Amino acid sequence: MGDPQAVLRDFEPRSEFFIGIDSDGCAFDTMEVKHKDCFCPMVVRHWNLAAVAKYAREAWDFANLYSKTRGCNRFHALIYALDLLRDRKEVVERGVEVPRADGVRRWTQRETKLSNPTLKAEVERTGDPDLARAMEWSVAVNEEVAKTVKDVPPFPHVRESLEAVSKRADVMVVSATPGEALEREWREHDIAGYVQLIAGQELGGKKEHIKLAATGKYAPDNILMVGDAPGDMEAAKANGALFFPVNPGDEVRSWKRFYGEAAGRFFAGKYAGAYEKSLIKEFDGYLPEKPPWKK
Repeated sequence: MGDPQAVLRDFEPRSEFFIGIDSDGCAFDTMEVKHKDCFCPMVVRHWNLAAVAKYAREAWDFANLYSKTRGCNRFHALIYALDLLRDRKEVVERGVEVPRADGVRRWTQRETKLSNPTLKAEVERTGDPDLARAMEWSVAVNEEVAKTVKDVPPFPHVRESLEAVSKRADVMVVSATPGEALEREWREHDIAGYVQLIAGQELGGKKEHIKLAATGKYAPDNILMVGDAPGDMEAAKANGALFFPVNPGDEVRSWKRFYGEAAGRFFAGKYAGAYEKSLIKEFDGYLPEKPPWKK
């Protein structure tokens, strides 16, 4: 098997500017349906959490939708949610043993390309039961997403934004979602033609996507990441790039701002500094660090 990241390393600039855009919850309003109707039911089923299903749903939704870990890779999210659940008073009182999934925990600490293909190889190499269970769960999630998530268009102003910026910038999808789902969703709504490359979890994390495809190929202030999660911002800042936040729950207004104001500032060299800081300060107030049951 060749190096899947070669497509990023070999990416050649066609324009002076680079814009990376996250997909779930940023370009598409798919976060709620994927996590509430696909991910979480499979967590309850495959990790034997029916006895505390109510609390499992709250832990999963907090980790993936309503906190500063929003938008993280699914395998990181699994560990975060199980840890939140194990620590919850109501779960302890019921005497329910929440899996630690230590095999998954160790794998996420040593592997950078957290995806089903790398997980499958690790299961075959180690025979670890935690990893095998995680593989079954992840495959089931993908099957549910393919069956459930259809006819979900991009947020208003996304198409117009892509059409406008693609004339002046190289545009790439930067996502922790499996590549197959990204390709399907971006092609289904006829917006794949605005991007040069669609990078999913198989090509590494978002930080790697930006580093390999853009860093050193464009001036730092000519690289912009558009995302709806703190992890998107961290990926940008780790590469010295700029960040435009799509505020969770206020996505339409955010995209209207991007289309009508922020994109123009970016191309004019007037984005970095006070303007970006004001957007990030606003964004930081949207997502808490502690779950409501710990307050």
